[in-house]
Formats: sequence, structure tokens, C-alpha cells
Amino acid sequence: MAIGVKALPITFVAHAVAIVAAIMVLVWCLGFRGGLAWEDTNKNLIFNLHPVLMLIGLIIIGGEAIMSYKGLNLRKEVKKVIHLVLHAIALILGIIGIYAAFKYHNESAIVNLYSLHSWLGIAVISLYGIQWLYGFVIFFYPGGSTGLRSESLPWHVLFGLFVYILAVANAAIGFLEKLTFLENSGLAKYGSEALLVNFTAVITILYGAFVIFSVASQGPAEDDYSYSAI
Repeated sequence: MAIGVKALPITFVAHAVAIVAAIMVLVWCLGFRGGLAWEDTNKNLIFNLHPVLMLIGLIIIGGEAIMSYKGLNLRKEVKKVIHLVLHAIALILGIIGIYAAFKYHNESAIVNLYSLHSWLGIAVISLYGIQWLYGFVIFFYPGGSTGLRSESLPWHVLFGLFVYILAVANAAIGFLEKLTFLENSGLAKYGSEALLVNFTAVITILYGAFVIFSVASQGPAEDDYSYSAI
């Protein structure tokens, strides 16, 4: 079931929004927060890896993986590989991004897993991993039977969208949480950095919305068991 709009122009807009979001989070972490580092006496630089990797990895590259089925006029098998690889990259970057947050907490003597954002983050990355493994085994290798793939596809799509929406929502919560901490430490509530963080969260949500719209739109004609089955 699809809305009467072609997917291609929606994906073009989504790509543009993704670029804007990536630039904004980099400007924030590099320009306002001092940069990125894996090892440094300034532990905040370690934390800065977290929003960069989670947004560019899990949200943007994960979104591109979802849109690949509707935005690329290629053979199904080619799109399947692109979809699988992009999701794998998103998952790996997401895991590194979460590890960076734990590393920052541990080296700064801050307790872990005390907030809703952290709880949802663990849930999202776990579900994302399960979704990827299931998709790999059923749709790629060794591959399920024709009947199993046919029955699994709608649930695979719906569950994947649920996890992605949860990831976008949790990213917005993460921006809010970090900005609240900064404002409680003296950051101006209407200053340029606060506005940048808030607008980055808004752009992130907008990108997620375009990703979902692309799934519900009309993609190119495909063969059996394509992503457009939803």
C-alpha cells in the first residue's frame, strides 16, 4: 500500500536534509564543543563522538538504507546488498557511538544507564542488531523458503520502521538531555549554541519523517518480495 506520490523526489529532499543535519552536528561538536577525540584529558571530546556517530551512523546512514529500496532504480538483488551493507555500517557506527558514551561516563566517574535516553538507546541498538541479523539470515544468506520470506517481509518492514522511529525519537531526547545539562551549567538558553542544538534535533526529526514518507510512497516497479510490499 502506497500513497500517490513518487518516492524519488522525496528521497532527494531527504538526502539534502541529511547533509544539513550532518553539517549541523559537526558544527556543534567541532565548533562549539571543542572537537572529537578517542583519548584526551578533556573527556568532553570523547563524548562528542557520541552524537556525531549516532546521528550520522544510526539515523542518517540507517535512513539511507531504508530509502534505498524506494529511491534506487536497480535490480532487487543489488538493492538488497546496498540495504544490507548500509544497515551494517549504521549498526557498527551506532555501537561505537554508544561505547563512546560509556567510555566518557567511565572516565569521568559518571554512572551509566540512569536516564530514559540511555535505556532507549540500549533497546534501539539491540533491536537494530536483531533486525539486521534476522534480515541477513532470512533474506540474504542462507535465505528462508519462499513462503517464509513472503510472510516475514511485512513484519520485517514494520518492525524496522518501529525501531527507526524509536531511534529518531531517542536522538531528539538525547539532544534535549545534553542541552539541559549545558544550560544548567551556565549555557545561555537563547544563545547560538542552544539554538543550533534545538534546530539540529528538529532537522533530525524532519529527516526521519522524509524517510518514513519514502517508504509509504511509490517506488520503481520491482519483482517479487520487494520492499514495496508494504
